[in-house]
Amino acid sequence: MTPTLHLTGDPAADTLLSEDPLALLAGMLLDQQVPMERAFAGPVEIARRLGRTGLDAREIAEYDPEGFAGLLARKPAVHRYPSSMAGRLQELCRYLVENYDGDAAAVWRDAGTGRELLRRLQELPGYGRQKSQIFLALLGKQLDVRPEGWRAAAGEYGEEGSLKSVADIRDAESLAGVRAFKQRRKAEAKAARAGHG
Repeated sequence: MTPTLHLTGDPAADTLLSEDPLALLAGMLLDQQVPMERAFAGPVEIARRLGRTGLDAREIAEYDPEGFAGLLARKPAVHRYPSSMAGRLQELCRYLVENYDGDAAAVWRDAGTGRELLRRLQELPGYGRQKSQIFLALLGKQLDVRPEGWRAAAGEYGEEGSLKSVADIRDAESLAGVRAFKQRRKAEAKAARAGHG
């Protein structure tokens, strides 16, 4: 039984994220400069536009770049920056094809430790340290992917009971908590910048 994620409020999008590891990696990649729910709803929309029920790393990697960018840009656009994100998604898929035979779940399936899993995630195109730690926390907290030391490797996002990232969203209430945390953090960063000005 696949644990069902509740990240978007859209049952079709959440089901795809729960069942398709590539969709989950793609959603995390899209999660920048757009609302979180919109980012994670992106993969199901891309699959629909490709005429598929899921995502295939090889198909996306080999897709004509201009055509793929057009697919994401079609109204309503999948992302605020469709061309740039189309390129990043194709880069991610090419990396998965070259290093994991197109099998997204292989990134975490046999990782022996949290540190090794964090390293593998950080090697993915478009995944910096913070994004990798949040994704690692999501795997551990909601999908039972828990190699030794995963919480420590996920840093503050691995903390039990925290409401800091997509890893902690299970329903509307936790979504509101995560949103409040992000707004506080943004306000603190703005205040700190103003203090240095």
